[in-house]
Amino acid sequence: MLDLTIYAVPFFFILIVLEILIGNWNKNQSYSKSDTIASLSLFAGNVLVILATKSLFFLFYAQLYEYRIFTIGTNLWGWVAHFIAIDFIFYWFHRASHRVRFLWASHVNHHSSEHLNFATALRQSWTGPFMRPLFYWVLPILGFNPMMILTMGSLATIYGFWTHTEHINKLGVFEWIFVTPSHHRVHHGKDKEYIDHNYANVFIFWDRLFGTFAPEGKPVTYGIRHNIHTYNVFIIAFHEWIALLKDLWSSKKLSNALRYWFRPPGWQPNILETKVA
Repeated sequence: MLDLTIYAVPFFFILIVLEILIGNWNKNQSYSKSDTIASLSLFAGNVLVILATKSLFFLFYAQLYEYRIFTIGTNLWGWVAHFIAIDFIFYWFHRASHRVRFLWASHVNHHSSEHLNFATALRQSWTGPFMRPLFYWVLPILGFNPMMILTMGSLATIYGFWTHTEHINKLGVFEWIFVTPSHHRVHHGKDKEYIDHNYANVFIFWDRLFGTFAPEGKPVTYGIRHNIHTYNVFIIAFHEWIALLKDLWSSKKLSNALRYWFRPPGWQPNILETKVA
């Protein structure tokens, strides 16, 4: 299995150091010590989970591949098809991770920082690796090779790293096709005009096509609607899971419990609906 992300990690840390130096030089520092330590600690935990589960999920995809409907070739165009398909599936996985409560519980820690920088890109979930197969299983069934899925998926992950910065401005016509830092700053914003936009990782035309694109205008306010104000990595990693479990426990009806699980973050039973029931 060729996971290119492993080879990119040293470059990630070099770029973090460079971004800190640039911030000091420009007197526009986007890092804080405690927040950066929290982000890197979450990254370490995410790596451990991936190392512990990668082989299992690869075997799962390989088994599904045995029942494939088609066979996508391994020539140049096959590799391109794998890359585009992975980014398409990621768009829907990422969009659902903002609109489905239990998926948001896994993803929220990535948005919990009130800064946007290269360390934020590494602020990854400890439960996320278990969520991704809920969407990616369709790829081997359609005939996408598990080895190529892993390789091109890691390449897409590497691409997403550089979009987490405030030090790169808009990039002209490049922005019509590819996701840029300007697009991703919008995605990390909690401002009314920015929230729940720009889900794509590599190709921004998914957002333009499916109506979730928003351009960067006013300065972005980063974080989540109700910031948690802590650098405790365990609280960051699990606070929304705990809140979700509390809501499930307090549910008086199975239908409400299911709604808490599957509906968007912030959903609460309608008062009239509760009375009628």
